[in-house]
Amino acid sequence: MAIDQRIAGISSAIRVIADFPKPGILFQDITTLLLDVKAFRDTIDLFVERYKGKNISVVAGIEARGFIFGPPIALAIGAKFVPLRKPRKLPGEVISEEYSLEYGTDKIEIHVGAVQEGDRALVIDDLIATGGTLCAAIKLLERVGAQVVECACVIELPELKGRDKLGDKPLFVLVSSD
Repeated sequence: MAIDQRIAGISSAIRVIADFPKPGILFQDITTLLLDVKAFRDTIDLFVERYKGKNISVVAGIEARGFIFGPPIALAIGAKFVPLRKPRKLPGEVISEEYSLEYGTDKIEIHVGAVQEGDRALVIDDLIATGGTLCAAIKLLERVGAQVVECACVIELPELKGRDKLGDKPLFVLVSSD
């Protein structure tokens, strides 16, 4: 099946909810994608086709929706899955990276020892908006010696220019909201 037919199916399976979580926001809801078995499978398959044979040793999923897409991709390409979590969610020793939000800051954390120097990492999340979370994930992984090969998201909101913040890190997305 042609890639663009699969992407059209994925795109149509994503529900857009106006004014959530606040007025003026068009929320990209992937829960409807997860209910569509074919669209969900196509999403995973497209990522696996891209990353199989690329010698990726770590798939790092950003909480929480990166946890949905990351594990099946990691298993299919023979990589370990590493969760990047919000503060105080991981029980062991962690290192953290702070990043800016529209109002204030947040952090993501990783277990010490989960990623080794020289690991080749793929960072996955459901959506890139401003790019702050992905940038923090890249910095966190690079601090422990991993090489971030690429970032991957199901959806991109290009008007928020998050891709520009990633510098030289490639970004692969399936669906653009423009």
